[in-house]
Amino acid sequence: MCNFSITEGKKPDTASEIDYSIRVKNKYQLPPIPEAERTPLVEALLLIIEQQAQTIQKLEEGIQHLRDEVAVLKGEKKRPEFKASKLDKETNPDDGDESDGDDKKPKKRPGSSKRRKTQTLTIHHEETIQPEGILPDNATFKGYRDYTVQDLKISPYNTRYHLAIWETPDGKTYSGRPPSGGHFGGTIKSYILYQYHHCQVTQPLLLEQLREWNIDISSGQINNILLKEKEEEFIQEKEELLSTALEVSDYITVDDSGARHKGKNGYVTHIGNQHFAWFKSTASKSRINFLKLLRAGQTEYHLSDESYLYMTQAKLPNKMLTRLQEHSENIFQDEDSWEAHLDCLGFKRPKHRRIATEGALIGSLLEHGFRQDIVIVSDDAGQFNVFLHALCWVHTERLIHKLIPLNDQHRIEIQMIRDQIWTLYRDLKVYQKSPSSEQKNELDARFDTIFNQKTSYETLNQLLKRINRNKQELLVVLQRPESPLHTNGSETDIRDYVKKKKVSGGTRSDDGRRCRDTFASLKKTCRKLKISFWEFLNDRVSKVNSIPPLAEIVRQKMGNKTA
Repeated sequence: MCNFSITEGKKPDTASEIDYSIRVKNKYQLPPIPEAERTPLVEALLLIIEQQAQTIQKLEEGIQHLRDEVAVLKGEKKRPEFKASKLDKETNPDDGDESDGDDKKPKKRPGSSKRRKTQTLTIHHEETIQPEGILPDNATFKGYRDYTVQDLKISPYNTRYHLAIWETPDGKTYSGRPPSGGHFGGTIKSYILYQYHHCQVTQPLLLEQLREWNIDISSGQINNILLKEKEEEFIQEKEELLSTALEVSDYITVDDSGARHKGKNGYVTHIGNQHFAWFKSTASKSRINFLKLLRAGQTEYHLSDESYLYMTQAKLPNKMLTRLQEHSENIFQDEDSWEAHLDCLGFKRPKHRRIATEGALIGSLLEHGFRQDIVIVSDDAGQFNVFLHALCWVHTERLIHKLIPLNDQHRIEIQMIRDQIWTLYRDLKVYQKSPSSEQKNELDARFDTIFNQKTSYETLNQLLKRINRNKQELLVVLQRPESPLHTNGSETDIRDYVKKKKVSGGTRSDDGRRCRDTFASLKKTCRKLKISFWEFLNDRVSKVNSIPPLAEIVRQKMGNKTA
């Protein structure tokens, strides 16, 4: 944007004058102010200027976004986007998903080590090829050199069953039974599920593809296979996955994203760790919704001492708290009975109903064995701040990265703080591998040093104070070294869900939404457990069940722990 006021109040008429105004504007920066001159009034004015600069930056970005949209509508190209550098590229040299630095090559992907690529292949056909032309008389045979060609045979494989029919003299008829599963075999059903949920192929393209291969199938039959084929078994396995994982896990990372349903905006919540991933789409992303998801299928509401303690900490008025405590009924079987109870007690304000409901859900979770010591790592979204809550360091540092410096001194101080944060972050990762009390105290003291310092950038000072208030949640790792320092796992897991949303849009039926959540959960969990999703689908659809339930595999991975 051009600031016309720079050119002495005259609006520039030519492109050269506009460029000149831009160059002049960029020369004007706030000079550093000595500490002796930084009176409360000066600091307040500086804060206002800094906030206005950030607002202007956001407005410029919004205007540029609108310009890009207009350019696309006119058939032109929008402004190219440049990827940001990886700030965490040097903090974890041992992780394969992060770079080892600018001067080092990235680590190879798993399975890319040097080996004979065809040594484990099953050979279906062998053929000997002789040299072309006539060999010289003095040529000597020296054996063979193997050359393997991989190919794929795609063709229909149809079976016609002749069902014998027998009839007795009294009129009774006996007939052979066709195989279970209908008119489509397990392989084609697994293929449809795999293509749709894993390869993100839409139903119309699946229909076109199968018909080109001479498969006589309709769009309605594909839809039934996607929504109805062993739906209850898959859903049950998904739900058992969450309850078991919450029972045996030391930590979970959580995140949410948008998910449209029936033409309305909704949300999908992710819960997972290094061994499982679980998704659930709902119309809300409130704390009540998150606590309901943690119940893993339970529907009860319980009022307990922990419930009342939570309500007190959430500042529920004493008179409302007393009404709940004086009532003899403490267990409610479902949401309707709980809502009726609140109506009976005169809970009319939404805030009071929300706090009471959150307390009752916490009581229900603890009543059914939910572990209070499980670490819940989030990006500081308020709905996830329950029980033992930890914050993501990457999201925390991002707040500082987004600050707009007004002069070179601000820029230097921002970079200094960021360097200190990433150095502390790297040392926290070292601490995770070999915790010690001396290192713990040293890291704790360094946190105070970093986030209690004062700079000439007032907005940065306010942000450091805000981060310092979250010290306990950022340093959970000192007490629980097994907990992660970031939510990268959740963001990676939910990315596939977002891509699926971009390909297929929103869901149009409750069955479709349930199906999307179920297979997204099972697919991601299979990947984490190093199980082929294709083999998993074939195993479940064919009812062989040679692969154990995913919940049991997760339990084994976590060392057969019990609550």
